[in-house]
Amino acid sequence: MSKTIKVALAGAGAFGIKHLDGIQNIDGVEVVSLISRDLEKTREVAAKYGVQHVTTELSDSLALPELDAVILCTPTQMHAEQTIACLKAGKHVQVEIPLADSLQGAQDVVALAKQTGLVAMCGHTRRFNPSHQYVHKEIQAKRFNIQQMDVQTYFFRRTNTNALGQARSWTDHLLWHHAAHTVDLFAYQCGSPIVAANAIQGPIHPALGIAMDMSIQLKAANGAICTLSLSFNNDGPLGTFFRYIGDSATYLARYDDLYTGKDEKIDVSQVAVSMNGIELQDREFFAAIREGREPNSSVAKVLPCYQVLHQLEQQLNAAG
Repeated sequence: MSKTIKVALAGAGAFGIKHLDGIQNIDGVEVVSLISRDLEKTREVAAKYGVQHVTTELSDSLALPELDAVILCTPTQMHAEQTIACLKAGKHVQVEIPLADSLQGAQDVVALAKQTGLVAMCGHTRRFNPSHQYVHKEIQAKRFNIQQMDVQTYFFRRTNTNALGQARSWTDHLLWHHAAHTVDLFAYQCGSPIVAANAIQGPIHPALGIAMDMSIQLKAANGAICTLSLSFNNDGPLGTFFRYIGDSATYLARYDDLYTGKDEKIDVSQVAVSMNGIELQDREFFAAIREGREPNSSVAKVLPCYQVLHQLEQQLNAAG
């Protein structure tokens, strides 16, 4: 495909705006439609980024004859259904993490993507952050092997708010959203499937109906282990912090930045063409469309993550 890729973006919230910012740096791509539930706010965002078509319905955008692809930054509970709608409309699709909030939903998407042959990708951003790419390349070069990953995913979300502190119409989830990042990254970095997984969770929030604290243990087939702590109760530094403990080094990854175990910053500016993980994720999506190939973090490649999340959910439900 040599022509300009015309894309629709669903979701004009915090992450939708991150994608709009990233796409501005990518040649040969044009956002032609913006979809979100608040029409006035969506029009404001569209005007800022020069998007001509604005709607509250994904189906309106899918009906545009010039449309090639869709990026979905919508509530978790809509991901599988909307991804399937895009594929049925003949559009390439990238859906933000998580692919689904159930194993069945994830499996349905993977099956349809295989049937259509379209590019279907899930936004597992950690595969693209320069910090994690640097570690991945060290592993591929056989200079570093993971013995243990220690990960903290901490937010302060006792109400439904997004990354910008704005009110949300839906409830986020520690297991199906935030744990998905680490479960997928651990197996991806180890190059080895997860063979053991355990989880415990704290009390269920009376209003939100979800656990606000969770602890997960993972083991890969090659022997590496991972400990993941998650909280929506953390009134302190926010975000996800990764400690890679290996046979030759220790690395601390904080989103797009990387440090040694002694907190010395590592220059990762030459790892990729950008220091922005979301932009790199979008570049991979559009490159896969142009080249007619399966992208890194295709829905098929990330399905094992959702199989593990399903197993953990069953454990937690059985524990009561």
